[in-house]
Amino acid sequence: MTSTDQQAVIDSEKFQVTRTVLVRATPDRVWAALTRDDLIARWFGQKASLPDLRVGGEGVFGFDGYGEFAVRIDEYDEPVTFAFTWTNQPGAPLRDDNSTQVRFTLAPDGPGTLLSVVESGFDHLGEGSAHAMESNRSGWTGELDELVAFLEGSDRPVPDGRTA
Repeated sequence: MTSTDQQAVIDSEKFQVTRTVLVRATPDRVWAALTRDDLIARWFGQKASLPDLRVGGEGVFGFDGYGEFAVRIDEYDEPVTFAFTWTNQPGAPLRDDNSTQVRFTLAPDGPGTLLSVVESGFDHLGEGSAHAMESNRSGWTGELDELVAFLEGSDRPVPDGRTA
């Protein structure tokens, strides 16, 4: 398996979108790209604000042409698991009927990291669940490809002196 061989997959019975990629970067580098505002915005949308990196902390992710989406951290176990709930409606507050949970897990794999994402909770979205799963399947395919390209091509120092 190369890092971006496969697309994200929809599991209609579980109302989930999943994808696993091999990233040729250490878990610490992958973790930083998933949790640091300045790095998130380089592969996932154009704006990221996670000022409170703890369970219950809130922030936003912004995408040009789509708006800003509220985010709440659900799980933060560095560098193994990072999960957040986010709304599927720009500018709306988080509610059970307008949000899904994204859960990343990281596992060392030789000199790289096996990164899995599972987005769940689409069943709470009602009639729009099938469309949302298809949209996010396409989104996770593209976004994780961007993450892999960013991390595998990035050996430049980032603002605090660490490497991405």
